[in-house]
Amino acid sequence: MRDEVIRRARGAVAALVLAGLVVAPWVVDDYTTAILARTLALALVGVSVALLTGVAGMPTLGQTAPYAAGAYACVVVGSRISDVGVVQLAVAAGAGAVLAALTVPLVVHARGVIVLMITLAIGELVVTILGRWRSVTGGTDGLAGMPAVRPFWGLPPLASDQARYLYTLVVVATLVGAALLLLRTRAGLLLRAGRDDETRLRASGHRVPLHVSGAHIAAGAIAGGAGSLLVVAQQYISPADFGFDTSALLLLGVVIGGTASIGGALVGAALVIAVRDWLFGVLPGHAPLVLGALFVATVYLLPSGVNRARVRLRASSAAPSHPQAPPARDAATVPELRA
Repeated sequence: MRDEVIRRARGAVAALVLAGLVVAPWVVDDYTTAILARTLALALVGVSVALLTGVAGMPTLGQTAPYAAGAYACVVVGSRISDVGVVQLAVAAGAGAVLAALTVPLVVHARGVIVLMITLAIGELVVTILGRWRSVTGGTDGLAGMPAVRPFWGLPPLASDQARYLYTLVVVATLVGAALLLLRTRAGLLLRAGRDDETRLRASGHRVPLHVSGAHIAAGAIAGGAGSLLVVAQQYISPADFGFDTSALLLLGVVIGGTASIGGALVGAALVIAVRDWLFGVLPGHAPLVLGALFVATVYLLPSGVNRARVRLRASSAAPSHPQAPPARDAATVPELRA
């Protein structure tokens, strides 16, 4: 009964948040609307980080690599081939998935801190290439002047900040829903099982590297799709949008929201990005210091995230104040337990 009430309360909160996001463009100014659209795109990258870090057990600092690949692929397609949003989204997601597939051999057999270092190196390598490939990426000056995007064939272009924001919101909601459905499938259950006990899953005959590779490619596709939303939201991209600070902020948001929770990671990443943008205006020059202190405090105080801490608190409050001792086992059951 209590779990049902909690489930309904979560659904009500999610509905209220979604309703608030829908009406936000008519409540705030155009500048804030554009910031919200960009925050949604970055929060979607946070979902891909949570998919790898919390579900697959592969902490990553390199999801800005497929994010950048999707963004620049979107610019190339939008300026030379098609201005249809779904086409650009599909190409961007494909570019992110291809880049992730190319890096699978580097990360699929690594775990823990080694994965962090490899993915960080991949992300920094991609940023370096973007900065030097001026004929395609514009170098450190970036790219601008992309034609306005049409969501579908026959629809008018997205000419206002409100329209671009609503398009971003619809795409983010769709991709997050797809990620949640993916985690409910057999593949999602196997990913969690491999994260909790990889040796036992291997002994059961499952090909753990294959499942991890699939998760890595799926996360790359989500990040690539987020890259196309970044282009739609700010109409300009440069290598600075995909640097190490962005990777660190996304990982911080996922840690705060709870690495095993897609919804928590979405909220945590959006919150950290919003705080970052607010701090740059309130504390110019000190925002990285404040965010670094927040990161350290989160790791020490809430190592499993806010969501997990809340679950543990609820479990402890429901536990009896005087737990009973476990029943004694007779001698006949001891050999069976050992076996």
